[in-house]
Amino acid sequence: MLRSIARRHRRKETAEMNITAFMNLMVILVPFLLITAVFSRLTILQLNLPGEATPTTEQTDEDTFEVIVRKDQLQVVTRRTGLLKAIPNAPAGYDVVALTDFLKQLKARFPEKTDATLLVEAETSYDTVVQIMDSLRAYTVVEDGKPRMAELFPDISIGDAPT
Repeated sequence: MLRSIARRHRRKETAEMNITAFMNLMVILVPFLLITAVFSRLTILQLNLPGEATPTTEQTDEDTFEVIVRKDQLQVVTRRTGLLKAIPNAPAGYDVVALTDFLKQLKARFPEKTDATLLVEAETSYDTVVQIMDSLRAYTVVEDGKPRMAELFPDISIGDAPT
């Protein structure tokens, strides 16, 4: 009886883990992930919610520019004086070029001003919001034959449009 137990123990061999296939996968996967990580870029734009802050002596309500996105037009307003300009839609959609031109005029009048508020209606598409935010932040200037970005109002607050 002892012999049969001893034979059974001799027949069992310790199993070795074969990790060759896993190592081959890692050799291919790690360089692939490192190469693709270089080409992916994430851009984050810091946005603020419009606040209820009380204006100081340096900051007046007239300086707070708001761009309201309506279904049929874009409106540029201030809190104290009201509507500055209404820009009707072009046949292709919102007239972002006319908005940029008007914002350039505002920036020339208030060069130290860097903040603006974007107020959008509920049914406004994401693409429209991004286009208008881009036109609020900067515009393209050609100097010495090379285009560069000029700053308009880079500190953007975003919220819901009033009804």
